[in-house]
Amino acid sequence: MRERTLIAAIILAYIAIGILYAIYTPPWQAPDEPAHYNYIAYIAHKGRLPVLQMGDYPHQYLEEIKSRRFPPDMSIEPIRYEFHQPPLYYLLAVPVYVTFGGALIPLRLFSVLLGAGVVWVAYRLVREIFPGPVALGTAAFVAFVPMHVAMTASVNNDVLAELILALFLLELVRWMKQAAGARRRPAINLPQVEKLREVHKNDGGTPSVPPGLKLAFLIALGLLTKTTTYIAIPLLAVGLLLGLRATSRKQTEGRPSLPPGAGVRLVHFWPLLLALPWFVRNALVYGPLDPLGLARHDAIVVGQPRTAEWAARMGWPELLKTFVLTTFHSFWGQFGWMAVPMDERVYVMLALLCFLALWGSGFFLFTGLRGLSSLQRQALGILTLSFGLTAASYLWYNLKFVQHQGRYLFPALIPIGLGFCLGIREALKKQRMALAGMLLAVCLAALVVKGAITGDWNRFTILALLGASGACGIKALLPDEEWLDTLLFAGLFVALSVLDVFCLFYYVVPYLSR
Repeated sequence: MRERTLIAAIILAYIAIGILYAIYTPPWQAPDEPAHYNYIAYIAHKGRLPVLQMGDYPHQYLEEIKSRRFPPDMSIEPIRYEFHQPPLYYLLAVPVYVTFGGALIPLRLFSVLLGAGVVWVAYRLVREIFPGPVALGTAAFVAFVPMHVAMTASVNNDVLAELILALFLLELVRWMKQAAGARRRPAINLPQVEKLREVHKNDGGTPSVPPGLKLAFLIALGLLTKTTTYIAIPLLAVGLLLGLRATSRKQTEGRPSLPPGAGVRLVHFWPLLLALPWFVRNALVYGPLDPLGLARHDAIVVGQPRTAEWAARMGWPELLKTFVLTTFHSFWGQFGWMAVPMDERVYVMLALLCFLALWGSGFFLFTGLRGLSSLQRQALGILTLSFGLTAASYLWYNLKFVQHQGRYLFPALIPIGLGFCLGIREALKKQRMALAGMLLAVCLAALVVKGAITGDWNRFTILALLGASGACGIKALLPDEEWLDTLLFAGLFVALSVLDVFCLFYYVVPYLSR
């Protein structure tokens, strides 16, 4: 009951903060929001899906309207470069658009509602692997990263894609648990696994949809939402292989298991036909070699900065540095159309927090993994692969266009949040804190020496390192107490939620209002 109360509090806090962002963020001051809005408006008024055409990305006009903060005398109507996107989010948003006469805030609140679903599913997913504080912490991480709050309180299809991918991962991990025989009760009626219409019993003993049908249906929904969800296909393949390996092991040991090949038969491929009309339509509109409309999109975004041009101008080392720093900044919070970063001191504090998480994660990989069950390690592997595929697609995109926006990593926010929480929990241990304090002290000394030589004294960073190394030293002197570690762990997310509100009223509203 206590855990349910805490997750309810996290979700309610997210909704409250999301509503504030939806109401107080000035109109159109979220990346690509006008283009997504125009997609919804087109369907509502025309009754059909739009077609991306030359002129839908008016680069000079877009730069001017952004620089003038979207004044009333400049219409957003010409901004239509998202017209190639899959239609599911926009179709779901049309009733909201029609009901409220095209008002922006209700559409933003619709996104907030979807975002609350992401937080809930994040909790349920991680709870399948690590019940307790880690599951709650991951949900809080997803709920309170400032840039994520800003994005889920704007009009875009990213949040629905996140929700569908999270639901897919949840069902995949549950199926892997079932294949490994990890549930308290069988999750499926094994003798009838091959029959499409047979139901299986869930933990509560009530009829439920076969997991393979759920997985295929969620993939189909993802295909109709955003290309970022397409990583579900290789994830499913890996999950099936792991599940079948677990089944084979149980058969070797003489324990009850799924029938041979049942893992493949569990996946019902017919729901994927739901997405087929969309791809056929695109092949007819954009050409048989462009069923996603991406080639058309690349052709019309004339003026968008290209990576090759930047590399030729500044060199690859400087470009790589810019890529890393901007990705970090914009992951945590760089608001508007990347025009409003947070104070550098905020990024320093967040960098120290990330250092502790990475520090603890390193120890967890070398020591904590040994204490996990085979299923936990496999589930972690699936989530790690999910992050890797998302990161690879982000890197691939940036090989062509300059899109150093950390928000493109949000499809992997649950794996990132889980890694963050496991790392922080491990770093809070006595010995880990002592070593972290010493390493931070070495960094502090190096920064002082650098300042003495160059005269470039970064006073705040020096003070932050001094405070962090001192705090680690004090924590290392205290005995390991579960209640204290839990209190510090929870305090991080309370501070993160406070940062959300601070960012809205200190950065977003003052700097983006007309």
